[in-house]
Amino acid sequence: MKELKLALIGFGNAGQAFAKMLLEKEEEVRKKYNTRITVVAITTKTRGNLIDAWGIDLDKALKNVQNSGRFDKILGFSENSTSQSIVDKVDYDVLVELTPLEFSSGKIAANHIRGALKRGKHAITANKGPVAWAWKELTELAERNHCRFLYETTIMDGTPVFNMKRGSLRLCEITGVKGILNSATNYILCEMEKGRKMEEIIEDGKEQGFIEANPANDIEGHDAAAKVAVLANVFMGADMTPLDVECEGIQNITELDIKNAAEKNAVIKLMCRIEKDENGKIRGKVAPEEVDKKDIYASIEGTSSVLTIQTDLMGTLTVIEEAPEVQQSAYGIFADLMAIVEKD
Repeated sequence: MKELKLALIGFGNAGQAFAKMLLEKEEEVRKKYNTRITVVAITTKTRGNLIDAWGIDLDKALKNVQNSGRFDKILGFSENSTSQSIVDKVDYDVLVELTPLEFSSGKIAANHIRGALKRGKHAITANKGPVAWAWKELTELAERNHCRFLYETTIMDGTPVFNMKRGSLRLCEITGVKGILNSATNYILCEMEKGRKMEEIIEDGKEQGFIEANPANDIEGHDAAAKVAVLANVFMGADMTPLDVECEGIQNITELDIKNAAEKNAVIKLMCRIEKDENGKIRGKVAPEEVDKKDIYASIEGTSSVLTIQTDLMGTLTVIEEAPEVQQSAYGIFADLMAIVEKD
């Protein structure tokens, strides 16, 4: 039986959901792929680090985190290891990068991915940073070292948009992209349509856990700009960073703006767009727009997302993700892992 060893960099909600999925599907993966998947390292910022060459007891690690918020020292606890030292020194086959996004550079996560690929290790990321800031470099590095760099979870929580491009849209040229890709701002705008104030909505969202303690990256459009860069790079080979995206958030949208849109039978949405001009230059933009209520985009409510892809051979395709849970993000990581299992 083959063995595939994983190192997890980060163990937040998505990482824990992914660990549970590994446990749930363990027997099925063994039977179908003749492969045993073990996690040999987990590194975190606040929970401690685990390293065990024989395989970490994921069930016990999950219970530790649930009960005390930290790992138990009897599980292979490592006091002095850093995430980069684990990337560079631990014996693993696949690195899974699950750290939070750095909007200013994506540097730390990109360094993790870079370190793994240089060692000829496969890399999966749920972090948009490496794809938004260093996609071309990391893709070329993976090719040179005969390993894979996968990132399905970076857009729409694991909805298979990149797998669709890779598998079902072979030789299709993607000529344009638009979408509603930031769930927090979409929820805020939908609630403002009901007459609620933005400040009140944000506080409720923080309490429910789907709006960050500091929501500026969502509200000011930076998260959406990072996603635009990811899509432009992967779909259109743009070599774009979030700084190249024209960006305007929803922080200046008022109740009067919502009312004026309604009088025109429209709603306001934070739209992401990628277009190619007559000279072949690819441009990305994030900005609030009025959307006619008859448009399918007007029906995207709450924390749902939508992505429309224009192609030369398959026309226009639209994918809608309805109110995702953390399970979808975990599955995107799991699907990337299965792609490696099938070809390894």
